[in-house]
Amino acid sequence: MTSVRTGVAVAAPDLAAIKQRQQATWASGDFGIIGTTLQIVGETLCEAADLRSGSKVLDVAAGNGNCSLAAARRWCDVTSTDYVPALLEDGRRRASAERLKVTFREADVEALPFDDGAFDAVLSSFGVMFAPDHARSASEMLRVVRSGGTIALANWTPAGFIGRMFGVIGRHVPPPAGVTPPARWGLPEHLELLFGEGAARIRTTPRDFMFRYLSAAHFIDVFRTWYGPVHKAFAALPAKGQDQLDADMHELIAEFNEGGDGTMVVPGEYLEIVVTKR
Repeated sequence: MTSVRTGVAVAAPDLAAIKQRQQATWASGDFGIIGTTLQIVGETLCEAADLRSGSKVLDVAAGNGNCSLAAARRWCDVTSTDYVPALLEDGRRRASAERLKVTFREADVEALPFDDGAFDAVLSSFGVMFAPDHARSASEMLRVVRSGGTIALANWTPAGFIGRMFGVIGRHVPPPAGVTPPARWGLPEHLELLFGEGAARIRTTPRDFMFRYLSAAHFIDVFRTWYGPVHKAFAALPAKGQDQLDADMHELIAEFNEGGDGTMVVPGEYLEIVVTKR
């Protein structure tokens, strides 16, 4: 491909290789420790999508199943998918514990193994935004949802806490060259590019998820231990680099923290998106 700004030919990113590394990243640590804290987002997203009981619902890049469980609680016919088997197993255990009926299936959002128009709604909370090929992911979600159906997403924004955190990490461990940043999914103009031709309507609503931890150090320790991208970033750095990343994350948290009592209370902005398919 050719750079628009420079006119110089540059190699296109190897998306297959990047995806393999991403799978290893998300399989590291234990995302379920983090994922369960985000359950309220799945519930809110299902309400935004106005899910009706009996609807056929697909959760893509489902992680440990927050949206899947929320939709099942609303008596929907739910299929939960991810390309990391360990995350699906975590979702399966959660569904079993709550006696919720959910079908779990290993699948890549960029190549969904479902018929055109097979679902009434497609959901994803902080999942599809990390797929490397944005256009293909959007196209697949549009393909498998019926005309008049809904695609509902929750995506971190570039200016919000998590978007900024990935920026901090990227200064220490640069992301793959040529890959569109995941937080672009939190920008209305990017969503228009991805869904505009196939959408009758795109509704976006900024929201905050409140990160509540014992302290900044507690948050960093939890994410460094369990959250794949942070876990891998620290592991890739020498001791001095790890110390600097830790300091930079403390500085970022201090900028956002509303706790005022030594605890961490940080609003994490995300964009709630509801797309109605033509």
